[in-house]
Amino acid sequence: MNQLDARISELSEKYLPLAVEMLKEVIRIPADYVDKPLDQGGDPECGLSNHEGPRLEYLRDKIIEIGGVRSADDIGFDEYGNLVWTVSDPDDGIPDSEKRVVYFDGHTDTVRALRDQWLSKTNGSVDSYDGVIDSGKMAREFLRSELGYLPEDSEWDNMVFGRGSADQLSGVISEAIATKIALELASEGALKGTIIRAYATAVEEDNDGAGPMFVMQKVLPGAKPELIPDVVILTEGTGDAQKGALGIYRGQRGRMQIELTVTGRSCHGSMPWEGLNPLEFGSAIISEAAAKYDARDGFLDDAFLGHGTRTASWANLETPSDCAVPDRWTVRFDRRLTVGETPDQAVKDIENLDGVKKAREAGLQVEVSIPRYEEPTWTGYQPGNPQVYMGWATPEEHNVIQTAVNVYDRVVSPNINGSPETEGALRKQARVDRWIFSTDGVGFPIPEENKSIDVSERKEWVHAGGYKHPPMFGFGPGIEQNTHKIGEAVDQRELRLAIAFLARFPSVFANGG
Repeated sequence: MNQLDARISELSEKYLPLAVEMLKEVIRIPADYVDKPLDQGGDPECGLSNHEGPRLEYLRDKIIEIGGVRSADDIGFDEYGNLVWTVSDPDDGIPDSEKRVVYFDGHTDTVRALRDQWLSKTNGSVDSYDGVIDSGKMAREFLRSELGYLPEDSEWDNMVFGRGSADQLSGVISEAIATKIALELASEGALKGTIIRAYATAVEEDNDGAGPMFVMQKVLPGAKPELIPDVVILTEGTGDAQKGALGIYRGQRGRMQIELTVTGRSCHGSMPWEGLNPLEFGSAIISEAAAKYDARDGFLDDAFLGHGTRTASWANLETPSDCAVPDRWTVRFDRRLTVGETPDQAVKDIENLDGVKKAREAGLQVEVSIPRYEEPTWTGYQPGNPQVYMGWATPEEHNVIQTAVNVYDRVVSPNINGSPETEGALRKQARVDRWIFSTDGVGFPIPEENKSIDVSERKEWVHAGGYKHPPMFGFGPGIEQNTHKIGEAVDQRELRLAIAFLARFPSVFANGG
């Protein structure tokens, strides 16, 4: 550990209470709006996709207040609704065009808080917005059965509970404190030769990667080198309940939505022969699709990213009553795409099911399509993108992955003391792995033939499968198996080390030390 490593480690510990304070506040903020009447500024969806405004506005103001940027001019919102701030050292003697551009990325929306369920299932001890409200009656047995990993009871004071704690508000807070530390240590070389562009994005939960898609489609085409990333660090949680916390994740499967609409003929339920039942025919299609997945019929496997998956994930029934043959049934499949699988083939696989053929032969209409995401963001921007989110992998031998391991050895390993190094606990040795779920990373790949972004060879973008993207990896607090669950929680010791890693990576990447 050299002097800068030590200083960053020291400040990550010093500012951990500030980070925890900010994390608890961004978790809590929706509580000010969800129960307030609409005519008084309330929003029952506050904090969810397309409703991140209050949280993002707090973050902008707080980042300015704590010195996470040099001035208020260095932070603001883009048209899409992403919060973006930039830090660099104007006195390092290196032209901006020659600096290494490091993107931090983390999303700020969460899934539904389910506040009533949190309170009822934890015996009133934990609130989805306010965290622990009665430590004397903590529902420890329930929380251990619900979550993927929690430390020993004696270490629960390190846990921050609340919706979004692990997915992924703690990652966004890590970015903010890391830029504060980098600026504070600029005179010691923490920003030499680098530009950090930190993003707190909107609408990842409902429309994976749409914030970065906006950047790739609207910001970077024709941009100068100082805007184009040399590396993207995704601060989504990289912990695993069995393998350990704070992995270095270099890839993930892709994801898409496939919509199946079965239209029949409605009639009275007492004489079903008068109608064509889309619910019954559609159910047969879903059952066949599930059986084919169980048999892995039509699914590829990859040694690193795993096999492709498909599951029915949403449905809408249009019917005049519960005693009628319905008129239309719409179902969506969540399809995870591994290496070698394509969206076109995934759609054809549904089209080719025997159940689809039988429904059409019986006189029903069956449509198979890829839906578009049309919901406006909190700023009113309408994405309109097909719901296809490309997978990606950065080769393990790539310089950014090797640098990430180096940085882990510098500022993470030396600060892990007393960890059992079992299950989801911290590890002394860096673990290079991949995500099970999806992240904002799916928004960065663009077709190989897209020449709108001027990418120099020096930036060493990854080219694979007809797509190209900046070299990317993930490093963030939070255990994957703790996300989207009642009692979601994150360990603040992970938060501290993620801050140190993010603050140190840029200068090591740019200068080698």
